[in-house]
Order: sequence, then structure tokens, then C-alpha cells
Amino acid sequence: MANRYGVLVMAYGTPASAAEAHVRPYLEHIRHGRPVSDEAVADLQRRYEAIGGYSPLIELTARQARGLACRLAELAPDVGWDVGLGMKHSPPFIAEGLRQLAEAGPEVIILLPLAPHASRFTTEEYFVAARKAAAQAGLDTPLVPAREWHTHPRFIRAWARRVQAALEYLPPGTAVVFTAHSLPARILGWNDPYPTRIEETAAAVARATGLVGWRVAYQSASQTGEPWLGPDILEVIEELARQGIPAVLAVPVGFVADHLEVLYDLEIEARARAQALGLQFGRTPSLNDDPDFLAALADSVLRTVRELASR
Repeated sequence: MANRYGVLVMAYGTPASAAEAHVRPYLEHIRHGRPVSDEAVADLQRRYEAIGGYSPLIELTARQARGLACRLAELAPDVGWDVGLGMKHSPPFIAEGLRQLAEAGPEVIILLPLAPHASRFTTEEYFVAARKAAAQAGLDTPLVPAREWHTHPRFIRAWARRVQAALEYLPPGTAVVFTAHSLPARILGWNDPYPTRIEETAAAVARATGLVGWRVAYQSASQTGEPWLGPDILEVIEELARQGIPAVLAVPVGFVADHLEVLYDLEIEARARAQALGLQFGRTPSLNDDPDFLAALADSVLRTVRELASR
């Protein structure tokens, strides 16, 4: 085992506030510098203002990184651990996180995107961004992707605890719907693992919780003029209402922290749709820095390290 490892925890990013000075550059970065319409900026501002003016994603991701560092130090105290933070579309950017980690002199930097389900559009984009940033900065430290953790027992246990607790406050017959961010449907032609990975997580949580019936839905699709993965959570809510289901519990297994897609798309938009149709609506709390979740991340990193040491 090497004497020192770096771990770059990566997340999507978020504007610092709902102000146009923050929202427009964020959207332009997502669009690789292409101009963004005033309408798109105003729409995103409206949604951020609805959740209090900003997203807590960066603060929560920093807490997750600190918790991971503590967990790694406990589990492998003979190793030097440097855990950094890098966002794909907002400060602190991936390039800055890599630079800071490289200064500590690790033998390897492990790349850990906080996206549970592998896809060309999710985890692979983080790996590509990190490699590009390292090349541009002239960093020669090896970059190694962390092992997948979407079915890790501790990750599943964290969600199962939340489902069980939420169902205690909802009526019998509540429909449990596991959600994840939609992606363009063209990934289906690539044999992309994303939909299968989501189903695997949902099935594992259902087994751990003893659920008899459940389903997967997608959310937060962008309006790009092409088909996206479905069914959409709002469509599922409408279907459940027609079936006479009394309540719906949304379990956002595709996300690991509170941010816009959870706090607005589910907590405000999906809740409003359910209540307008006469359904009770529940949402499991996000994982954030849950100890079981941090343990799953730490184990993913340690498994990666052991594999490197055995080569």
C-alpha cells in the first residue's frame, strides 16, 4: 500500500446564489460557453428563489469530503489521506481540487464522483473532466476511478432506513417510487449501464425494506428537444392518482445530497402535483453525511487502493 493517497470528491456544482451574476455563468459553463437565453436564466433564478435563494450542495459536499477523510483515517491510519473537492460546473472546480491534491504529493489520486450510477453522461464525464484538467496543468500523478458503490450494503442500508421511517407516517397502500435524474434516451442505443444500475439500487433497497411493490421513475429532464428517459415522476404521480393510490413516497436514490433537483423538483413541484390530485406526498431525507453512506464511500476507496496494491 502506498504511503499517501489523494481522493478527489466530485459533484455537479451550483451557482452561489440566485443572482444573475451567478446563474448565467453557471448555465454557460454547462453549455460549454454557448450563450444562454434570458428566459432560461430567469427560470433557474425562479427555482432557486423558491428553495431559499441558493442550493446547499457545495456545503454538503464539503461535509461529505470531510467525513470521508475522517472515516479513511480511522480505517487505514497507516496511510496518508488527502481528500479534496472539485465541482464540474462551479467553483471550486475540478482543476483546483486536483492542483491542491497534487501539491501534497500523493502517489495516486482516486477519482470519486458522487453520482451513484455509472453512465457516459454521469460518472464518465467526471473522469474525462479530471483527466483533461490534469493534462492542462501538466500533472503526472496517476488518476484512478473509484470502484462503483451503487449496491454497497451500507449505501443500501442508509436508504432502507429512510424508507422504513417514512412509511411509518404514510397510509397503507402508499406507492414507493425510486427516482433518479433523467438522461437523454439515446443512451439506450449505447448499452449504457445507467438504467440497469438504478434498477439494481432500487431492487436492493426494496429487498432490505421488505417492499412488495415499487417502481422507478425519472425526474429533472432538460428541455433539449430530444426524448429523455421515462416515465417522469410527474406522470407517475398522475397514474397513481387514477389508480386510487392514497399516497406516494419519493426515494431519490440517484442523488446523495440536498440540492435543486431534490428541494425543488421533488419537494415543491412533485409535492404540488400530488396534492393537487389528492395524494399525500412524502420524500425520504437525502443522505448528505449519513454515517452509513460515508462508510460505503470509504470502502469504495479502500477497495480501489487494495486493487492497486495487488497489481
